[in-house]
Amino acid sequence: MSNQIIPTISSGTAGPLGVLHLPRLWQKMCLGAVGKLADGYANCGPGYDMMTLDALGMDRDALVAFVSASKPTYVQFEKFIADNATNLNETSIAGHNAAVIGYQHADATRQSILAAVGLPDGKPTDAVSLNNLDDWQEFHTAELA
Repeated sequence: MSNQIIPTISSGTAGPLGVLHLPRLWQKMCLGAVGKLADGYANCGPGYDMMTLDALGMDRDALVAFVSASKPTYVQFEKFIADNATNLNETSIAGHNAAVIGYQHADATRQSILAAVGLPDGKPTDAVSLNNLDDWQEFHTAELA
C-alpha cells in the first residue's frame, strides 16, 4: 500500500457553496500540503483547479498559502473562499458548474482512459466521468492490486 493518496472526490461533487470541483480541490490541496498527494496529481494545477479559482475570482497563491498554513477542514476551506473570492455569486457558480459538467476531454485522452480501465471507446465521454474512472483505476492499482 502507498503512503500517497489518490484523490477520489469527484469534480462533479459540490459542498454547501454549491461549487462543483471545490471539494476535490480541497482534498488535493490538503494532501499536497502534507506531502501525501499521489504522484501525477497537482495540488492546485491547470484544468478544473484553475477553472474553479478563475470562475470565483480566487487568488491561487493566497489559497495555497492558507491551506499550507492551516490544513483546514472542508467547511473552513469554503469559509476562506467565501471571505476572499471576488466573484462568488449565483451567476458565476452556475456558469462554472455548467462548464465543469460540459467539459470534454480530447479524443486521445478519452481513448487512453477508457483503454486503461478496460472499456471500449465510447461512453462515457464527459471529463468528469472519465476522470472518475481514471482515479478509481489509479486507486485500485495503488491500494488493492
